Amino acid sequence: MVRSTPGTMKGMYVDFQLVLLRRMADHNPDLVEDARRSLGASIADLREANKRWQAMVRSPRSRSAASRYRSVLGEPESVVPRRLGDAVCEARRWALPLWPDLRFEVLVGPEGAVWNEWLVRAPGAPAPKLETLDDLAPWSCTVDEAARAFAPARPLEGTAPTRWGLAFTAPDRDGVRHEVVAEFTWGLLQRTAVRP
Repeated sequence: MVRSTPGTMKGMYVDFQLVLLRRMADHNPDLVEDARRSLGASIADLREANKRWQAMVRSPRSRSAASRYRSVLGEPESVVPRRLGDAVCEARRWALPLWPDLRFEVLVGPEGAVWNEWLVRAPGAPAPKLETLDDLAPWSCTVDEAARAFAPARPLEGTAPTRWGLAFTAPDRDGVRHEVVAEFTWGLLQRTAVRP
């Protein structure tokens, strides 16, 4: 695939996927390397895309987070009302070629504030089979899917705004249950650790 020129809609779309990959590189450099190559992007392209994104986010004339995503990704593939407790928000979703079975979802509150931004399973896409520790491979599932599969899961504070953690109990292939901590970046599983 030939990389598009930065600033064009296609180029910005590729750049955004590189921004997501930049955060994931800390945990899974090999997966990120393969994904970066599939986009036709160099390591320098990844760094530059992240630099442009950070400059846009930190700019004093920056748009709201909700309008920033629309300017970078275009119109959402879908906009669905969502109720979270007593609050109502919009779930705006975009398809990303790197993860065809996932969608990038932004939850936008009534005043236009972004409440959450992460990858979720696409409607109609097959959910992963999550039954044992062996099923928890990097990039295999989202936060929601792991929390449902290994309920009750306890949310943990992430190490950065785009990172989340979950603590839960999961069996190994022999049925022995273990305390597990799972780490997610942009809502996608990056790694798990079994607590001693």
